[in-house]
Amino acid sequence: MKALVEERFHRNFEERGEIGASLSVWKDGEEIISLARGWRDKDQALPWDTDTLVPVWSATKGPAAIATLLALHENNLAPHEKVSKIWPGLRAAAESRLTLAGLLSHQSGLPGMDPDKRASILSHRATIRELETQTPFWEPGKAHGYHPRTYGFLLDEIVRRVTGGTSLAHFLNKRLAKPLRLDFHLGDLTADHLDRLATMIPPGVQRPNEEELPFFRALAQKDSITQTAFSSPGGMRALSDINKLEYLQAGIPSLGGVSTASALGEFYSVLAQGGIQDGVTVLPKTVITAAQSLQSDGEDKTFMIPTAFTCGFMKDPLNSGGGKLRERFGPSTRAFGQPGAGGSHAFADPENGISFAYVMNQMEVGVLPNRKSLDLVEAVYS
Repeated sequence: MKALVEERFHRNFEERGEIGASLSVWKDGEEIISLARGWRDKDQALPWDTDTLVPVWSATKGPAAIATLLALHENNLAPHEKVSKIWPGLRAAAESRLTLAGLLSHQSGLPGMDPDKRASILSHRATIRELETQTPFWEPGKAHGYHPRTYGFLLDEIVRRVTGGTSLAHFLNKRLAKPLRLDFHLGDLTADHLDRLATMIPPGVQRPNEEELPFFRALAQKDSITQTAFSSPGGMRALSDINKLEYLQAGIPSLGGVSTASALGEFYSVLAQGGIQDGVTVLPKTVITAAQSLQSDGEDKTFMIPTAFTCGFMKDPLNSGGGKLRERFGPSTRAFGQPGAGGSHAFADPENGISFAYVMNQMEVGVLPNRKSLDLVEAVYS
């Protein structure tokens, strides 16, 4: 298996234009594969190694969701409780029975904001004020659609309210990443972090795969839910903006995390092991159960394809016979994870005790993991 994984990892560089990348695979709590190759920059002047940090875009959402669930647990709040109990000023919650689990599984009806309500992505308070009065795009709790940007703000506000003002970024760094010794960071980057940071390289012109064509058509349609979701709150109009320090230091929980592959792999290893790290229980059972339990599935109003979500993580949707419609998270129906824009990919497989993490800096077109990581997933399970 290892030889095949290594072969496919190197093929990404030789045949698919990879610039820099790392792979981390864990089995039963131990890292069994750690690969790194390439360059941290487009000019190929800065070598890439296993300690290289890279922006992981929406792969940030996984740790952000666990941090949120942990904050709720520590304040004796369960996922099934109503959002209005914590955040009565949120119109979407006050006018519905939206639960915290629904919020965590992209059911709030707030994947985006109206054009006149698009505050800067750098302003938490202004964005929250606009989200509070935003008319939901569907009845909260009755459908789902991926929240690419607003997701982090919604979770951040919940954490601030239950902790007495602590931001989700600060809570994640202090209560999750640091105790678990994860080289994962959301804002508050130090000089050491910046010295190890890779530069993200936007994709060239490519044709999306057939499955994602409806998404890209909707993305090009003015005022569609898809277009609205990916443009609000405002700012970060170019993919290369993720390299700007103002965005990385902002600690944006939906897309602003930086990580090594090993850190993401170990994070998901803890989830695959039921909250256990090095033989010690580090995450409560209630948090793990929420992360694994399916909350929403069916046609996604943002992605325009069937998707499925737990409290913070994607799962492969199933067909009427119980089989997978697609395998982005390996063959197990219990597997769950969260990819990031351009190609980063990470997940946990509790059934087989496996976790997987692939990070890179040459982005590709697409909203779901591409062949660079999926061929590696297949090799792991071979």
